[in-house]
Amino acid sequence: MARVEYVDPENAPPETASALGRLPQAHVFGLMAQARTAFTPWLRLGGALLNDLALAPSLRELTILQVGRLAQRYEWVQHVPIALATGVSREQIDALERGVVEESLFDPTQRAVLRFVADLVRDGEVSDSDFATLSDLLDEQQIVEVALVAGHYLGLARIMTALRIDPDDPMGPEALNAGT
Repeated sequence: MARVEYVDPENAPPETASALGRLPQAHVFGLMAQARTAFTPWLRLGGALLNDLALAPSLRELTILQVGRLAQRYEWVQHVPIALATGVSREQIDALERGVVEESLFDPTQRAVLRFVADLVRDGEVSDSDFATLSDLLDEQQIVEVALVAGHYLGLARIMTALRIDPDDPMGPEALNAGT
């Protein structure tokens, strides 16, 4: 059971109620809406990360799934359908769920991103060789975008864990444009 009450659009301040009314009903939004002054800017950042990056959507979703696998199951559950819609295969998702990224299911870029994200989630230390591999495959903008997506979802994972978010059914890929 969550440690804080989820904000309901029916009794929220007008700006928060308006934002919540455009979103799928989900605990993550009701939880984060408790930060009333930061909620709408947080939604804009999340929207930019989900819709406006140079990073390929499939790499974005593998990044989020890796964070979800290592830090918060809620994110995993929510992003599996989105990952599938971006072209990540069911076989890749199953392998990642087992923690197996060194197999032929993942191309070199995907493996490099998944290793980088795992290191970022664990303690932030990325070896020089792993970073060199990543930088041979992605440009600097894409590398920073991977780090930004991972950092954003890791921060959210820690909030959801500390405040004991309740599970939700997956919202699906249509949620990517909700609230924008």
